[in-house]
Amino acid sequence: MSDTTTPYYQRHIFFCLNERSNGENCCAQHGAQQAFERCKMLVKQQGLMGPGKVRVNKAGCMDRCAGGPIAVVYPEGVWYTYVDEADIDEIVESHLKNGVVVERLRTPPELGR
Repeated sequence: MSDTTTPYYQRHIFFCLNERSNGENCCAQHGAQQAFERCKMLVKQQGLMGPGKVRVNKAGCMDRCAGGPIAVVYPEGVWYTYVDEADIDEIVESHLKNGVVVERLRTPPELGR
């Protein structure tokens, strides 16, 4: 029987990759796929990927479009808005690797859809 107090992954990051066909603003228009791929590559390169470590996942719309592009890290429930590779690098190094939230990239709590 497995220990239910130990999570399968220490941290789980989800990237919204939603693409809207109606022309509405969406994360896919702001480099979300590239950010997802960079994060996954960095996590793998640094040996952070796998059970007991980090999982990088794609997600559909998370209804935080106004702050897009959006990613969220669990179990902390920290929402991030990022703009470039340096931001992704910092999220990986600081939060995913060392458990320190990158305050400057936090999505303002009032931003929704």
